[in-house]
Amino acid sequence: MKIILASKSGVRKKILDKYKIDCEVVVSNVDEDEVKNSLLDEGADPRIISKNLAEIKSVKVSTKYPDRLVLGADSVISLDNELINKPKSRDEALKILKKLNDSVHFLISSVCISKNGSMIWNHTDSSELRMKNFTEEKLKEYLDKISTETLLAYGVYQIEANGLELFEYIKGDMESIMGLPVKDIINYIKQYKK
Repeated sequence: MKIILASKSGVRKKILDKYKIDCEVVVSNVDEDEVKNSLLDEGADPRIISKNLAEIKSVKVSTKYPDRLVLGADSVISLDNELINKPKSRDEALKILKKLNDSVHFLISSVCISKNGSMIWNHTDSSELRMKNFTEEKLKEYLDKISTETLLAYGVYQIEANGLELFEYIKGDMESIMGLPVKDIINYIKQYKK
């Protein structure tokens, strides 16, 4: 069964490929900042924001591809229940790392499958990460290893690359932290086929 991935994330596509889930990519072009700001104005917490973004992406693409399963996904960082957004510059990336430095935060990954313009399944996974204590100099050194394009597309740490070195501990599924709780998706697709 071929699904549609409503995400431009190369990492998410690689995870699906690894598990031999046949998919084509159709980018949703949802204005994530607009959605986040609207939800924050309503007092939504990071978990709700992540779930809603995954659903909006999935449903938007699903309306254009009737009878196909469309997978939307979103990941957010929650620090003391405050939403930490992707950086828009290298300076902002440093500020985010300084905020996360020597503290525990949660990475929330949500997925949604839609068909015919309606959500038919969703799942949200939360992982706990504790960042080590680094000097500002060390944080700058870490950021220097990441291209600006990658940094702005995927956020302040690439767990699939050098990001592991930032953490004292990680409690959670690595693929979920990379943006896709794939085992839950596989379980749903198996049930769906029956």
